[in-house]
Amino acid sequence: MSKFALGQSVTRLEDAALVQGAGRYSDDVELAGAAHACVLRSPHAHANIRGIDTAAARAAAGVLAVLTEADVANDGLGDIPCLVPVTNIDGKPRADTPRPLLARGRVRHVGDPVALVVAETLAQARDAAELIDVDYDPLPAVADTRAAAQADAPQVWEHIPGNLCFDIGAGSGKAAVDAAIAGAAHVTRLELVNNRIVANPIEPRAALADYDAASGRSTLYTPSQGPHVIHGQLAEAVLKIDKALLRVVSGNVGGAFGMKIFLHPEQPLVVWASRRLRRAVRWTADRSESFLSDVQGRDHYSVADLALDKDGHFLALRVSTHANMGAYLSNYAPFIPQLSVPMLSGVYRIPAIYANIRGIASNTVPVDAYRGAGRPEAIYLVERVVDVAARELGLAPDELRRRNFVKPGDMPYQTPVESCYDSGDFAAVMNRAMGKADWAGFPARRAEAGRQGKIRGIGLAMYIERCGGGNGDTIVLKVDAAGTVTLYSGMQDNGQGHITTFVQLLPDKLGLDASQIRVVQGDSDVVPAGLTGGSRFLAIGGVAALAAADEVIEQGKDTAAGLLEAAAADIEYGEGEYRVAGTDRRVSLAQVAQAAQGLAATHTRNPQAYTYPNGCHICEIEIDAETGEARIVHYSIVDDFGRAINPLLLEGQVHGGTVQGIGQALLELAHYDAESAQLLAGSFMDYAMPRADNVPAFDCGFHHVPCASNPLGVKGAGEAGAVGAPPAVINAVVDALQPLTGLRHIDMPATREKLWRALRAA
Repeated sequence: MSKFALGQSVTRLEDAALVQGAGRYSDDVELAGAAHACVLRSPHAHANIRGIDTAAARAAAGVLAVLTEADVANDGLGDIPCLVPVTNIDGKPRADTPRPLLARGRVRHVGDPVALVVAETLAQARDAAELIDVDYDPLPAVADTRAAAQADAPQVWEHIPGNLCFDIGAGSGKAAVDAAIAGAAHVTRLELVNNRIVANPIEPRAALADYDAASGRSTLYTPSQGPHVIHGQLAEAVLKIDKALLRVVSGNVGGAFGMKIFLHPEQPLVVWASRRLRRAVRWTADRSESFLSDVQGRDHYSVADLALDKDGHFLALRVSTHANMGAYLSNYAPFIPQLSVPMLSGVYRIPAIYANIRGIASNTVPVDAYRGAGRPEAIYLVERVVDVAARELGLAPDELRRRNFVKPGDMPYQTPVESCYDSGDFAAVMNRAMGKADWAGFPARRAEAGRQGKIRGIGLAMYIERCGGGNGDTIVLKVDAAGTVTLYSGMQDNGQGHITTFVQLLPDKLGLDASQIRVVQGDSDVVPAGLTGGSRFLAIGGVAALAAADEVIEQGKDTAAGLLEAAAADIEYGEGEYRVAGTDRRVSLAQVAQAAQGLAATHTRNPQAYTYPNGCHICEIEIDAETGEARIVHYSIVDDFGRAINPLLLEGQVHGGTVQGIGQALLELAHYDAESAQLLAGSFMDYAMPRADNVPAFDCGFHHVPCASNPLGVKGAGEAGAVGAPPAVINAVVDALQPLTGLRHIDMPATREKLWRALRAA
């Protein structure tokens, strides 16, 4: 069996170059004579701009240009668009928040771009930026989600009363849910916050623009999750040029987590400056800039009401969410909280569900998708309220879940919130995870920890998420005369191992050696449209690649028939050769491609249904009663991803997502000052990222039930860890503290200080 056979744990082909420093990230691209850009950013969260004096900056050494909103207007540039329309409950469209490249008369968050300085060196650009004199008239500001929704809150936009950008309802009908809750034997109500976090990929955002005077064409080198996603809106909506005059290139991408999908102001600013100066211009964010300008994630305040009958069966769920959008509606921002709605049923039978979601503007960095994009927010809410309900009813957390699981015999199961689950065995997944965690032995471990002055808790969380839907993705497959297969994908690898996976998919199908397969990504000139995001790579791109391979094989049959002097109907393909059925007459794929002057197929996979990965996370945590320090002592995970194409890569995705989920649960918070809306956690000195000593070795396992909605049988995996980890960790923290403190809930992040205060209060 080839080491590249499906189901084998193949190490990543990408890694050899990367660990030797041979990767080519955007900042590694060298262009002769490239100038350097520096963005002057607002120090105020909210202020009118009464005037900008750029004279000293323009006269500074090495300065090539100092650009402000007046220049943007003179050149007729457009705003960065929000791409998601929304119809409110009252039938009116959502409010608009025009996002200029450079502040238009007012700044609305700390870090809002005010001016762009371009100089021969970065030091000169930074020095000149400090010479710009901006006359600010500070205004009241608001950062907190709940505070921004109050009637007396400072208004971020004068045309948006109450800072309410949109107000939508979704689910099985508010009246039915209200009636079920009113008549229920028991109702559990829980208020909870899904804390704001910063993406913090290892590679910061960057933009390098080149200009070809002969053709009038620009090339932008920038890390992305698919160059076509920003290509069209950058060219047509912002720069107002034909798309043919812009090329977008993404090389290696050092992490993204959703944040690099979206168009940010610096990308069009750099292209614009390059076209004005007719030379290359580059900008790379430092980490402080990233905190002040990268779109951030989460930031929801929700109230959940779960109704149950006298036997502990779920009757209805009502959810009210305020979703902080920040100062401007980013590209997909209104869509993200809506993505939580189809997951509000969790893995349970809940007959009636209704959600009201309000998008709230605030004087903070804009919010958009972060790993999981709506699904972690939904599952955190569901799994926390289920855990609280179990305690209120005196039931074990696993018992209440068992009573309400959707069963394998119920599949396909239509939830009241759009999702239709095609497969899964949730009880079996939970049972296996509980076995891994030695759930039955926990009381003894808790007692032993108590004798040592420690407080132990164990938390269980089930998750399910919806992946692999949305727009289709296209794969182009070409075979040259040498028999080399080149696959072109608009999806962009940013750490997942796309090349390895594509190479693993094709050898068996085409009967070729892995060395004969090339993968091309990241160039809008040569790859088709595509997007990496939403755990959709295999279910869409992988399926499209196999279909394109089938089409290439079929395309070559007529040529093979001519070479073999046989009827096309008698030609069969296998092990890299076309054969006349029942004979030893054969010709290789390379020979057919040579005779046909190349073979090529283009296949677009438009998914007809979503995939629903699911699983169980169990976290065992130990808290020091004196200091509040929490330590995860054991962590068990069992996932159902339908099928494992590469178990090693699959487990790596689970590890990464789980660490990010643990970070959100225990450590990370983009904390803003309540009065000034200044970001107080604006560096790694103040913003706690998870480290190796914050997590144990994970005990991972799989219980795959093949997906029925795609021929590979796969379900998404890239975001699963970030979905399951937060509720598992917080359930464990509450389980540890509840016997001593009566604690019912604690909001993320459950920091050492928070835990210490909870213990002291008791």
